[in-house]
Amino acid sequence: MAPTDVISWLLDTDPALRWQVERDLLDAPTERWEATRARIPHEGFGAALLERQDPDGQWAGGAFFPAGFLEDPESSTLPGQPWTATTWTLTTLREWGMDAAPLIERDTAALLAKNSHWEHDRSLPYWGGEVDCCINAMTLANGLWLGADVEDLATWFVEHLQPDGGWNCEWVNGSVRSSVHSTLNALRALLIHEQATGGTEATRAARASGEEYLLERHLTRRLSTGELLGPWVDHFLYPPRHIYSALRALDHFRLAGRRDPRMAEAVEMVREAQQSDGTWLQQKVLPGQVWFEIDVPLGEPSPWLTLQALRVLRWWNELPG
Repeated sequence: MAPTDVISWLLDTDPALRWQVERDLLDAPTERWEATRARIPHEGFGAALLERQDPDGQWAGGAFFPAGFLEDPESSTLPGQPWTATTWTLTTLREWGMDAAPLIERDTAALLAKNSHWEHDRSLPYWGGEVDCCINAMTLANGLWLGADVEDLATWFVEHLQPDGGWNCEWVNGSVRSSVHSTLNALRALLIHEQATGGTEATRAARASGEEYLLERHLTRRLSTGELLGPWVDHFLYPPRHIYSALRALDHFRLAGRRDPRMAEAVEMVREAQQSDGTWLQQKVLPGQVWFEIDVPLGEPSPWLTLQALRVLRWWNELPG
């Protein structure tokens, strides 16, 4: 495809993706992309997810797992982690850029505060979070989006910063070393918190610490050996769920408005993954039950990844220096 064909291909998609193409790749007038974004709750992917919300405010009857899954994992029709429960669904809708108004009108935050509890410990209220960094990151970001009181969760990230500057979901099992997966998810949430509230001196310092942790590793390599962090670094996937990649890390720094020469190798990974037709391929698909497919199978050109990669490269190329 020629560049214009790639853009046309991206525009021929769901409103959840299309509005971002209009805003971030085409510099369309605000009224145009806002009109497209306003369609998310009423058609396509967004409407389909909203239709699946339970009367008690949850999805699939659970906070992080569908109701009954932990008691009977074989009940799932597919192997792997199910992606249909409340936290995953809210995260998806929020990351698509859907206005929270339809969920606020349903009193979703209050319903979840009343009805939803974490499978890790049923005594833990939904908006209080639990022990997992990635779960708490999604909950912090989703709570800010829906107007819930989640300030204590922002403080939780300050209190659970590891000695080496990042976070690790395995802290609860005694780990004192950070994980790039956990750190990136925490950073995304702390950035949203800072954008929404201004943050505190402590949360801003924690975000700076986590970003430096990733930058010390050039977003790509182990600090100890210089080897790649893992095979997932340049294996881009959508939806990424909690998985780290060079593309996803770059997208965080794009949103944070921070450019650093230590990102250069990650940028090259993104460039090198572009196909001759201008697209990026789906390089991994996480197994597990979903409500419905929102992207392509393994090995096919992915509209979501193509949007994200083009947006990151445009940001990188247009910045001075």
